[in-house]
Amino acid sequence: MGISAKSNFTRTVKFQYALTMSNDKNIFGCFVSYPSLMFDATEIQKENAKKQGDLFRTYIWGDKGICETLKKLRYENYGNDLIFALFQFYVNPMTYELEHLKEIEVYRKKEKSIGIPIVINDKNFFNKSEEERRSFLKQTILQKMDLLAEVVKKKKLDTKIDLLKADLLKIMDW
Repeated sequence: MGISAKSNFTRTVKFQYALTMSNDKNIFGCFVSYPSLMFDATEIQKENAKKQGDLFRTYIWGDKGICETLKKLRYENYGNDLIFALFQFYVNPMTYELEHLKEIEVYRKKEKSIGIPIVINDKNFFNKSEEERRSFLKQTILQKMDLLAEVVKKKKLDTKIDLLKADLLKIMDW
């Protein structure tokens, strides 16, 4: 596995894939990028990266995963200008990838969507207890909602962001 930059085409495909994987009405979706490795990574490094990626996926799509919780929120309850926000979880991204991640992506007017990157690594997730991991995810998502609120305000979207944040807080009981 080498290093590669993500083109706009890649981002568009990611959004289209996420949209087809979700219900038409869900305002939130989730995407997980497994750990990136250099082409000369050892088998142990590859195995550890896969284990961490698999473990993190359980927090997103497992029995008590956050993606299932987020499906309770429908975009039509919050306006028409934002119909999909994709939480993009990057598990142990390489330094190169980190340099190119934004706190929040640009609003895509045509798709009425936005990407919300979240970095997952040993320091903020894997070296924590179960309770600390869930707390980190909850707090990070709520912080990202503040960034989303700035985009909504700046772009003058009709999204009822305060209601969305309040509803999100209510359903995040994990």
